[in-house]
Amino acid sequence: MPSFDITSDVDWQEVDNAVNTALKELATRFDFKNVKSEITFDKKAKTITLVCSEDSKLDNLKDIVQTKLIKRGISLLSLNYKPVEAAFGGSVRQVIEVQAGISKDKGKEVIAFIKDSKMKVQGQIQDEKVRVTGKNRDDLQECIGLLRGSQDKLKLPMSFGNFRD
Repeated sequence: MPSFDITSDVDWQEVDNAVNTALKELATRFDFKNVKSEITFDKKAKTITLVCSEDSKLDNLKDIVQTKLIKRGISLLSLNYKPVEAAFGGSVRQVIEVQAGISKDKGKEVIAFIKDSKMKVQGQIQDEKVRVTGKNRDDLQECIGLLRGSQDKLKLPMSFGNFRD
């Protein structure tokens, strides 16, 4: 029976490179002179932390990071923004979670989306991926096309692999 896997992978080295280039740009930007700001990336916690001494500059800082991530091929759909919180000395902090893999909840959403489309395929959750099986490869290719078009609706960057006949 033909099948394929839906995964959501993030290249951690590219995220690290994007944060480093954002830090370099931050050091040379005129509008950030005399503004204490910092960007840190924690690989183990899978988070990017933005700290800025001025509340109005936090959006600019977030924009710099997003631009560098896009240039490195990291989808913004894999970012989960936590609420802005007050930090020490009147500064503000925002934590951005980088999601890798498909969680159980997102996997259930993907499977429900596939079932609602009335296609002749079935999906099942396996660890951090979703395996989709069907009777013929045309149905699977149609399912891939449907899922590619609905990544924004599902808020999940998807890659398709392990296609078996």
